[in-house]
Order: sequence, then structure tokens, then C-alpha cells
Amino acid sequence: MEKTLKKLVLLHSNDMHGDFLAEQVDEKLVGGVSRLSAYINHVRQEEPNTLYCVAGDMFRGSVLDSEFKGISTIQIMNALGPDIVTIGNHETDYGLAHLLFIEKCATFPIVNANMYIKTNGTRLFKPCEVIEIGGMKVLFIGILTEQVIAQTKKDGLIGTMVSIEEAAAEVGKICNAYNAIDIDFTVLLTHIGWEEDHKLAALLDPAWGVDVIIGGHSHTFIDQPDLVNGVLIAQAGVGTDQLGRFDIMIDTDNNCVDSYTWQAVPIDDVHCPDTDPVVEEIIAGIKTQTDAKYGRIVTHLYRKLTHPNRTQETELGNLMADILQDALGVDIAFMGSGSIRNEWLGPVVRFQDLVECVPYASKVWEVKMSGAQLKRAWVRINRDEVWEGAHTEYYQLSEGCRMVYSKSRHEVVEFTLNGEPLEDDRLYTVALQDFHYNNLEDGLDITLDELKANMTPRVVATSDQEIIEEWLKAHQLVDRRIEGRCRGGTRRNK
Repeated sequence: MEKTLKKLVLLHSNDMHGDFLAEQVDEKLVGGVSRLSAYINHVRQEEPNTLYCVAGDMFRGSVLDSEFKGISTIQIMNALGPDIVTIGNHETDYGLAHLLFIEKCATFPIVNANMYIKTNGTRLFKPCEVIEIGGMKVLFIGILTEQVIAQTKKDGLIGTMVSIEEAAAEVGKICNAYNAIDIDFTVLLTHIGWEEDHKLAALLDPAWGVDVIIGGHSHTFIDQPDLVNGVLIAQAGVGTDQLGRFDIMIDTDNNCVDSYTWQAVPIDDVHCPDTDPVVEEIIAGIKTQTDAKYGRIVTHLYRKLTHPNRTQETELGNLMADILQDALGVDIAFMGSGSIRNEWLGPVVRFQDLVECVPYASKVWEVKMSGAQLKRAWVRINRDEVWEGAHTEYYQLSEGCRMVYSKSRHEVVEFTLNGEPLEDDRLYTVALQDFHYNNLEDGLDITLDELKANMTPRVVATSDQEIIEEWLKAHQLVDRRIEGRCRGGTRRNK
């Protein structure tokens, strides 16, 4: 019997992080939402059965976003016109109440199936959306697990499905509930990372009919989608420099993929020569407001300092950790590698550059850790999953530290401070950013009670960004090199 086939073009972005402006790269203009919008509009005109989805983290990464706490981002996204969006971990950065307000400003649906109010189980968002297009019904479900929304742990009323297994079960419940209306195609929009997407796909019952996972969070660039348990898994890197594109032939009799092609479309003036004048006008209006505030020069570094890899010592990471140590007078400063959002800074540092590089303006805590606790923490930091590809946190160490970790022995084989080995029973003052203080057990394998037994932790600064700005203003032409402060292995995962 002849199959009934219909074509669906599925365009997808993830981890846009406020990357709204085109940049000059060699001889090309690359990225930017204006060019991205023009490409999407062009595809929609050529292919009427086109859907554009975003798999989380629209927020954070530029002053165009942070200055207006995401409201400007929603204004830009409304002009871009995605058909469906799910939230990522950075959508919670400005607070959950603000996120719910932001959702009301959006003219597109935002779905998440597993964030809820603990007291009564009420979901914070619509769990899913059925979009009818070209005589097809396409079901989108949003998933975000607790592992990637540590920010919400400060809010005792908000919970999530705590594991991939529970998230999979929730997907099953939704699919079972909607299968009766003859869903032709099912897409999971996730923001849990490439490796976790694979684990989730393996747990899905084929009878639920999930066809594709569009993911985010790990900023993964792929050559082609992976196929796990009959589910295609794709991700489109980070920012707006590229766009994922599926051209799918759907067997609407059996509600499955018959055939497909996928490509990462470069968003540049060669592949996408046009721009969207409406988006251009909106961005120009926002940029006029930010340029006056953020254009001033903070300092000149001796040279450009780089931060290409979050799981090893970097030049820029050394500088940031040193600034916290020097300004706060602690023995050791831990600077979260993931809190440094750009791969380089300098030599000229404008206020905009600084804010985009260290955007979180985090509180900083002073705690005391024993030498034994510091070694235990670095065993946790260097756990196997870090080197196997998990999108976990890592740290930059301040001047005077030297830590060597053996992956084969699973232990810290050397940890010195100013040339002297750490003493297991001695207490050392340590600076920790607020995110890491609130996630001690997961990140450092240390409980808050253990720290309180050493001393009562105290907030010594309300903004690491302000500390860094003031220090840089007072220090010109500084430089940092790789010194062997932190040796445990390398894995590229920005």
C-alpha cells in the first residue's frame, strides 16, 4: 500500500545567549538575529510547512539582554517569531517571578513539562503544545531537569523532576494523553545537554512515538544527528552563527519519520545575504540605550587574555581568580569557569566587554575549608563525568595554588599554596561565588554544616562584577600566563 508522505521543515536554535548582533569574522559578517530572521522568513516562504523552535537559554550573554533583564530579548524574539520555545537554565537567572512575567510578554508559546509548585503540583508552564501545519499535528514537549537549574534551589517552593528517569516518565504520560488525537510527529525540546539527551532517548518507550529531540545546554556542534532508540537527536551549537535544519518526510499513516536530511546552516552574509529591517530597527533602538552606558573604557590589558576551555586553567581565569583573592584578602579564590562567559578579553576592555564576560554580578562568600576538604573538593571537581563530556562546573584557582589530579588514581596527588603542601587539619579562607555556595554538595562534595563547623560563612561582596571592575580600573596593562595552577586533564566544553 502506498504511504502518505508529507514534508516538514524543522528549524532550530539553542543557547542564543543574547547573541543578537552580527560580527566581522575574516571577510564575512557572521550571526545576528536580523540575518537569522531573514533566513527563517525565506524558508517559510519557500516551504509552507516550516516550524522554528528554540531549545532554551535565550537569555544572558550580552548587555542588550542583561540591561533590561530579558525584556528586550523577548521583544527581539517576538519579532523573530519562533513557533515554539522551551526554557533553559539561564531563563531563571533573573528570578522565577520575573520569568513568569516575561512569559506573559511573549507572543509565542513557551513549554515546560516538569517545573512545578511543590505544595500542590501545579506546573509553572504549559507542558506541551500541538501545532497543526499542512494537515499534520506536531506535538512539542519541553523538558528541563534539576541538574541544570541549580539557580532554583534557592526557591524552596519550586521543584522539578529530579532525574532523567522521571522526566522520561512524564514524557510518556503526555504522549499517552495526546496519542488519541492522532499526533503525526512528536518533538522533545530539551535543555539538559547532549549526553543527557542520549540517556533520555534510551529510556523512551517507542510506543510513545517520540521522533526527534532538539536539545541545548552543552553548546554541542554536530556533523549529523545521532539516532538512539529510534529517536533523532540534534543540537545547533551556541549563539546565532548557525541554525539547525531538518527536512523531514513524515509518514502520516504510521506517524513516523520516513526520511530526512539535516544541516547546520551558516548564518552569514554569504549564505544569508538579506537582513530583516523590522528586527534591525528594534535592535538599533535597544543598542542606542546601551551604548551610552556601556561604551566607556575600564582598562587596557597588556594583551588579549583567553579562556578557551572551561575544564582547564586559562589566562583569563587566572586573572579573575587573582582579582577576587587580592581584593578580598583570602587564601584561595575559586572562580567558576562557567561564570566567565567569553573566550577572550582585551586588550582594550570596555564596560560592555566586562559585563558580557562576567555577567552574573554574583555575591561572594568567605568560607573556611580544611586542607583535607579542599583536596576532597578537587576530587569531586575532577570526577570522571567531567572528562566524559558532562556539562559540569569547573574552577579557576588563584595565584600561589598548584593542584595536580591523577585521573588514573582518582585522587589529588599534589596541592600546594605558595609552595607549601596543604595541611589536612589547617583551615584556609576561601572565596566562593553565590551559585557555588548554594550548590556545595553537588559541586564540591562538602556540606554547609561542615563549613559552618569551621566558621560561619559570610558574604564579603554583593557583586563579583563590581570587584573585578574596580580592580581593573586601578590596574593597567596587567598580564597572566598559564602557570600549572590546575592540572587534571582537558576537554573542550565551552
